[in-house]
Amino acid sequence: MSPRNGPERSSECRVALIGFGTVGRAVAKIICENNSSGLRLTHICNRNIEKKKEAGVPSNIPSDVVWTDNVESVLNSDVDVVIELIGGLNPAGQIVRRALESGKSVVTANKQLIAREGLDLLQLASRNGCQIEFGASVAGGVPVLPALRTGLCGDRLHGIAGILNGTCNYILSRIENARIPFSEALEEAQARGYAEADASEDLDGGDARAKLSILALAGLHARVEPESIRARTIRAVDAVDFDYAAELGCTIRQISRADLKENILFADVGPCVVSSDSPFGRVPGQYGGDMAFLGAGAGGDPTAVAVVSDLMFVAQGLSAKFGGRNAAGRDAASSVSTPSISSDFESPWYLRFFVKDQPGIVARLAQILAAHHLNIDALLQKPGFEKSSLPFVITLEPCRDSQLHPALEEMAGLDFAIRPCLCLPVLR
Repeated sequence: MSPRNGPERSSECRVALIGFGTVGRAVAKIICENNSSGLRLTHICNRNIEKKKEAGVPSNIPSDVVWTDNVESVLNSDVDVVIELIGGLNPAGQIVRRALESGKSVVTANKQLIAREGLDLLQLASRNGCQIEFGASVAGGVPVLPALRTGLCGDRLHGIAGILNGTCNYILSRIENARIPFSEALEEAQARGYAEADASEDLDGGDARAKLSILALAGLHARVEPESIRARTIRAVDAVDFDYAAELGCTIRQISRADLKENILFADVGPCVVSSDSPFGRVPGQYGGDMAFLGAGAGGDPTAVAVVSDLMFVAQGLSAKFGGRNAAGRDAASSVSTPSISSDFESPWYLRFFVKDQPGIVARLAQILAAHHLNIDALLQKPGFEKSSLPFVITLEPCRDSQLHPALEEMAGLDFAIRPCLCLPVLR
């Protein structure tokens, strides 16, 4: 491509890769495999770069690629695009800002950075006549952001819902299909490389809510701090919950959802009961899906493919074709709202109890629910369990989270409860 202030344009796009881990290696391999793509990898930058080279270098990387641990030399070079694959807020954020300030476009898979600073970085890119693309930061191999950029840019969205974390989807699918304990499903996910040794960010919803905040910016034009979105863990979901969900024609998935109503964004991440024939109910294993998309959501190669897809978008100059829009499918300088955040959704509810069996349990629970003006829809109890640890389910007619919460607090103090009540919204 041309020097940023020069009159001529070259067909070659010079690319620097900062971060040479699992995803970085896959990205480098893909770029160098596609000789006709107009992409030229010129720099690979990483701390302790010699150790990275000793660990093995893809055989198709050209000998003239500059290997360095000096970020400054990359930022001061004549590259057109910087791919940031370090992760985290800093130094990644500093590198991205420096690149954009110098007129270099940026491609990143850094969901933490985009979730917190995405709007500022989009506006910085717009001011400097370059782009920042971050499709790989959400849903790995599922092209959600490219669809917002190209296919939906004429539509005004009011709501988003999706399965954004492949690790949780794999674990819940394994519990469902094999009826194994949560701990065993987690160990399998870790052994297969779908979950980190410390998988808290996945299991407790931190990863998905960061992605949801990016989608809220991209699709709803709403600026949302990830920490303001309620995140509920999947750790309490038991194999028996899939038995009861099946009786309702349903299954359980971690769902990320956001609905914008006037200046309130209703947002939530956590396990939900969903219809087995719904798009969410049919998404298997480590996959994530949204808007009828299906693709790998956990693992390195799908993310690498998404990174290169964003890189091709920059290199081919598609931003001009779509009116200079960014990955959100809207101009970076457009007005973005900062709505109030609420998790007070209205829905039917699934309440699962583990109790020490004794007379009057259902009557006592019904009394508490009635006192809070909550209506029971159904009572489900399967035979064959020990009376010392008896699971059963109450489903409720639609009510708001704020109506249900006081009743749950009252139930938590009951002496016959041997586990906290598992409370899941039912999405129809």
